Amino acid sequence: MRHKTFLLFVAPSLIAMIALIVFPVISVVIQSFHAQHEQVIEVVENCGPFGCTQTTAVNQEATQALREAEPLGRWVGMDNYINRGHLAFAELADAWSSSDTWGEWWTKVMNLPFYSAIVFTLTFTFIVTPLTIALGFAIAVAVNSAAKAIRGPLIFVSLLPFIINPIVGSLVLFWMVDARGILGQAIQWLADDPDLSVKASTPMMWIMLMVYGIWHSAPFAFVVFYAGLQTVNQDTNEAAMIDGANRWQRVRYVTIPHIMPLVTFVALIQLMDNFRVFEPLISFSAEAHAQSLSTYILSDLTGETVLFNSAAATSVLTVICVGILLSPVLVRTWRDFKRA
Repeated sequence: MRHKTFLLFVAPSLIAMIALIVFPVISVVIQSFHAQHEQVIEVVENCGPFGCTQTTAVNQEATQALREAEPLGRWVGMDNYINRGHLAFAELADAWSSSDTWGEWWTKVMNLPFYSAIVFTLTFTFIVTPLTIALGFAIAVAVNSAAKAIRGPLIFVSLLPFIINPIVGSLVLFWMVDARGILGQAIQWLADDPDLSVKASTPMMWIMLMVYGIWHSAPFAFVVFYAGLQTVNQDTNEAAMIDGANRWQRVRYVTIPHIMPLVTFVALIQLMDNFRVFEPLISFSAEAHAQSLSTYILSDLTGETVLFNSAAATSVLTVICVGILLSPVLVRTWRDFKRA
């Protein structure tokens, strides 16, 4: 394809990406270096027969004029990034100097909203992603080994969690783990504690959120791996059987190396999806037990005072964290490509 033809071919996509991705990201970065203007306060003196009194009031007209003149707000540089709502350098130093044990220091760090959100987000991502890949691969191998007559129904049932709307799926699980739900009562019976409530326990709430994440994402990994299994060289498989390899050895030394590029692909997608975990936290009403970076941004945008600048700073830090998280996988992919 000639360069001119190629550029004409990709131009619509490039224009859409620049308009819908690049420009918004640049806007968010610029916004993160500003803060909203403070209200203009003026002292008003009221004099009467019994003397004069002074009161303070907000000058709405002056405040509005200031905000219209500088819609981005006032320039604060890196203040949005280092304040208590984000990296909190001063608070971290104070916690370090005033703590006698690691446990005490960690408790103080977890009281900082950004660090609390990123700890849950990273925990969710690093637990759900590998378990999703493993479960999806196990389902793909099981379905691929089933009789052809029942593969269709098995594929349909396996894809159901992925087809269901995330809000609906998380609400269903939320009702099931209620104290009156089937899973909630089963957990009470297993723990021999009739007063045990998943919704009142932070560790159990974290576990249920991760269970939902695995349940919802495993079908995506399954369908990718199942498609990859159809391309496995059967001659190599049969040769391994003749050489005496059992089923596990054939999966380990023949199947897994063949689909490793798909494992990398699924890992990339799942890392990005799990890092922006949002729907289950909303459906589970888990704000008291867990907060992700996505819900932290939402809280800035839906509170009594809308904090666009704080949300922008959190968004930039989230993008940086995603880049750091994906870098090992991307580096490995690039090396494999260069080697090939």
